Amino acid sequence: MNIFRLTGDLSHLAAIIILLLKIWKSRSCAGISGKSQILFALVFTTRYLDLFTSFISLYNTSMKVIYIGCAYATVYLIYAKFRATYDGNHDSFRVEFLVVPVGGLSVLINHDFSPLEILWTFSIYLESVAILPQLFMISKTGEAETITTHYLFCLGLYRALYLFNWIWRFYFEGFFDMIAIVAGVVQTVLYCDFFYLYVTKGSSLSL
Repeated sequence: MNIFRLTGDLSHLAAIIILLLKIWKSRSCAGISGKSQILFALVFTTRYLDLFTSFISLYNTSMKVIYIGCAYATVYLIYAKFRATYDGNHDSFRVEFLVVPVGGLSVLINHDFSPLEILWTFSIYLESVAILPQLFMISKTGEAETITTHYLFCLGLYRALYLFNWIWRFYFEGFFDMIAIVAGVVQTVLYCDFFYLYVTKGSSLSL
């Protein structure tokens, strides 16, 4: 644990809470990509299967349970409780174009050819592109609500802080994970244009 990982985790948690509060308080999931949220739920499910096989710390276990629970709660709110407000017409990104290549890549390039390791690798690759349906949806509608941009900003900040976390761990712990680093860089790059618009145009964007 270091300051970059801790603040990255908190930023990630803040993004999830912002999204849930936005949906619950407005009683609407307008502007939110349900497909991105399904992908994030799949990411957490496949990454945290080690909940049943290993215990690292109370913090680690608690965060995993919170991420999984919040991910499925978000999917439930979008596709069940507030389904009438879901904009499926604009949430039209073909997620199979992400899941299938990522699945193949995780089988070909991983640290260890075992079921849990392949699923962990799959989650790392998928997380790097899971936000694409949300960004695609924003590009189609041409605008994003203030609360949605705050959510995206916190997600992007989480990935950027994790890049610093890996740099810290390399210099002070000798730890280096090429798969996680490359996927993290790809994910951070996807947010770069959004970051620029967020800083220069403010939190309510017209794209």
